[in-house]
Amino acid sequence: MRVPRLVGLMAVDARESARARGLFLNAPDRPDFHLTVVDYVVRQYPQPGAEVPRDSLVYVWFDFGEGEGGGGVREPRIPRPPRGGMQRELGEPGDAFEMINR
Repeated sequence: MRVPRLVGLMAVDARESARARGLFLNAPDRPDFHLTVVDYVVRQYPQPGAEVPRDSLVYVWFDFGEGEGGGGVREPRIPRPPRGGMQRELGEPGDAFEMINR
């Protein structure tokens, strides 16, 4: 039997897809996996399409591991890129509606 692609599915859909093929899911990053519903699978092992016997265990993760990307806060880039390049020329300060009132 081939492992289905579970990445991108919500937890509830991943469980149903695996159950329909006679596979079991385990989520090492979620002890409450049986209660997880709307979180999306970001990784799986074995990979989709791998041949496994019926009743095999498929591991799924819902969060990217350390250093694997994903959303969240980004650290500032060090060293910063050099300043310079073209600068936009700004007009002299004055009446904001000067051009309109002419």
